[in-house]
Amino acid sequence: MLYYLFNYLNKNYNIPGLGVFQYITFRTALAVITSLLVTTVYGRRLIDYLRFKQVGETVRNLGLEGQMQKSGTPTMGGLIILLGILVPTLLFAKLSNVYVILMIITTVWLGAIGFLDDYIKVFKKNKEGLAGRFKIVGQVGLSLIVGWTMYFNTNIVIRQEVKLPVIANAPVDFHLKKNVPVYTQDVHSTKTTMPFYKNNEFDYGKVLKFIGPGYEYYSLVVFLFFVIIIITFISNGANITDGIDGLATGTSAIIGITLAILAYVSGNIEIADYLNIMFIPNSGELVIFAGAFVGACVGFLWYNSYPAQVFMGDTGSLAIGGIIAVFAIMIRKELLLPVLCGVFVIENMSVIMQVGWFKYTKKKFGEGRRVFLMAPLHHHYQKKGFHEAKIVTRFWIIGILLAIITIITLKLR
Repeated sequence: MLYYLFNYLNKNYNIPGLGVFQYITFRTALAVITSLLVTTVYGRRLIDYLRFKQVGETVRNLGLEGQMQKSGTPTMGGLIILLGILVPTLLFAKLSNVYVILMIITTVWLGAIGFLDDYIKVFKKNKEGLAGRFKIVGQVGLSLIVGWTMYFNTNIVIRQEVKLPVIANAPVDFHLKKNVPVYTQDVHSTKTTMPFYKNNEFDYGKVLKFIGPGYEYYSLVVFLFFVIIIITFISNGANITDGIDGLATGTSAIIGITLAILAYVSGNIEIADYLNIMFIPNSGELVIFAGAFVGACVGFLWYNSYPAQVFMGDTGSLAIGGIIAVFAIMIRKELLLPVLCGVFVIENMSVIMQVGWFKYTKKKFGEGRRVFLMAPLHHHYQKKGFHEAKIVTRFWIIGILLAIITIITLKLR
């Protein structure tokens, strides 16, 4: 909103200094600062309100050190994160940008599902919360909206080099790339970035090429399938990781910074040409959203670090996981998520391995056996006697290393 206001004032009244609102970096900085202010200042008030309403966490006794002391800690604090993301985005981003619109929809959609889950747990006194199948339906529904929009929306394109003559209807542009003249077109595509691959690109539309002529007709189905898997897996991974103070919040902040860098280089034609990576027109606006996301996570960490004064609940964890997944899909970097979100992936896989092995051994030997002392993985280390603050710090360090590796993959072919 402020972007449009100051842009109008600058064009019509030529007020000195207002031109800086044209710069993505300036608006990103404002988004970070505003997000931090919203989450820290108003976060305190929300925590006091939640405590007044006795919106406390019900903790099951799993035999973990210090666990029962957390009983009654205010939950549903994810509302702080949602406000910290939405307010700066609405103030400083171009709201007509389709990428920004999709991110706002993602934030509200998954935040609402998480809120409903927390509401059932807290106010309906149902420890199970929203049934898992309804969460999955909600995540799949969002995936279909995102995938369908990306496939058909005319404003979602990538820029690729072409050789004359061309058959496609898209206009042909001419520009210099590393002082070499090239012809380019902005076209719809199901291509994405493939790490450790020579051409650094992978096309979902060609997955079924082995079936012969006509495989192109199934490209939408293949693309939607991958989008559903990615959003569901990462969203649930963030939800599972949110088990000890500050783990999911800090890890998400690290991931958010990395995605902001990737969005900036992908949306800047000069940097994209220099790195020889896919240029995505108009995607630079996502950097502002990423700034708000990072600011919200860091601001929430002010209250969520050990010992936590508030828990985000599913309101926050489902939303931040979905945001990360959708953001990566829109900047065509989703195949980097297994590396970038390695902490989420490992946490998720530890639960799958634990449950799968327990069921298998119970069926085969009559009694269930475990791979870990307890799943998810962070509880395994708690059982081994590590303090949760040490576990969180070490997982953050791993997250930073994975973020660095993710950025490096842009040049590793």
